[in-house]
Amino acid sequence: MRKWYSLIDKVYALPRLEQAYREVRKNKGSRAKGVDNQSIADFSSALEENLCQLSRELKEGRYRPQPVRRAYIDKPDGSKRGLGIPTIKDRIVQQSLLNVLQPIFDPEFHPSSYGYRPKRSAHHAIAKAERFSRYYGLDHVADMDLSKCFDTLDHRLIVQSVGKRVSDGKILKLIGSFLESGALDGARFTPTKKGSPQGGIISPLLMNIYLDAFDQHMKNSGIRMVRFADDVLLFAPTKAQAGKYMAKATSYLEKELGLEVNKNKSSLTDLEEGIHYLGVVIKPYGVVVSHKSIKRFKKKVKLLTPRTKGQSIAFYIKELNPLLRGFANYFRIGLTKKLFQDLLSWIRRRLRMMVMKSWKSWKPLHRQLRRMGYKGNFLKISVTRWRNSSTNLIHYALPNKYFTELGLYAMDTVEGNTLHQYYQTVLNKI
Repeated sequence: MRKWYSLIDKVYALPRLEQAYREVRKNKGSRAKGVDNQSIADFSSALEENLCQLSRELKEGRYRPQPVRRAYIDKPDGSKRGLGIPTIKDRIVQQSLLNVLQPIFDPEFHPSSYGYRPKRSAHHAIAKAERFSRYYGLDHVADMDLSKCFDTLDHRLIVQSVGKRVSDGKILKLIGSFLESGALDGARFTPTKKGSPQGGIISPLLMNIYLDAFDQHMKNSGIRMVRFADDVLLFAPTKAQAGKYMAKATSYLEKELGLEVNKNKSSLTDLEEGIHYLGVVIKPYGVVVSHKSIKRFKKKVKLLTPRTKGQSIAFYIKELNPLLRGFANYFRIGLTKKLFQDLLSWIRRRLRMMVMKSWKSWKPLHRQLRRMGYKGNFLKISVTRWRNSSTNLIHYALPNKYFTELGLYAMDTVEGNTLHQYYQTVLNKI
């Protein structure tokens, strides 16, 4: 195993910091402020001076990261996930450190590890899991969930794991300073005795370095696995073997790495029952979108399509489109043709209901029909009832074409069942 020495100069080199700054700036989370309340725009206003100061502090060993700002986001199960938001300058240093360390560690990671790695994605992980279960006959699975993985990483083991490849003491000290910088939750400071905060740029790499010992242990034990961050699947030909694999993996994770396997969320399953992974379900006939994923999507659509609207329909369509596009692009790997058609039909119905509610009575509906050239006597239907949003009169007044012309994303035209596009990549890295 090759050892790397004298890397700190690569981290504080001004061109490296400039590149790190550009990467931080284009990140969608760049607007979030740290504990110093400095924005990316504030930092940019004196960019050369700020980067030169960072470079000097790192070179002279005077750099000290500030505590992360504690923030919380909602999890799908209704609980909260704690994030740690570093300051802008700390993000830049972490990005520079990541750019130096990732090329050293990533090539040696387990081939079936897919989370937070360059040129790898959840789609690759799903494709590998699908191939193992449907093609290689390993149709029994131990589905393992790690409790608060980022928050429970042992600092000593993190630094020790990095130290196996990196012998630069200044790099190891820098990593330790990030891990021990603490967190500020409002006005309350909390020391960080373990864990690496979600929200830190370097945290995903540190987690992968930490868990690579587990990955290699599974590989050396002859156990086929797929891991995406802290979501782990172990594959076996029988239920009994899957149970043994789970026991072996649990023992290593808890005893050797000090992590906790969530027994309530970990289980044995098989292909016939359905293998739930990263929002999809792998079945004997292919991959489908899970009911939970559909339910979460519909909940988001409902929030964006309130019955009592204060804006134009074009406004709400503009708000909806990123959600529709993201959902379709992620789940297009599955058998989704009819699902996408049904969901788009339901979304158009909700949009119709929004227009109907704004009409308040049947009179604007009749005027709309006459403007469109329809003649005769029309039924005086209620425009406040959901069931009427699917009637012929409403479809005549607000046809699909109306929403298309307003720019509604046509998710029903997105090609589905594209998982095969990832087969060659993942099968070359079994």
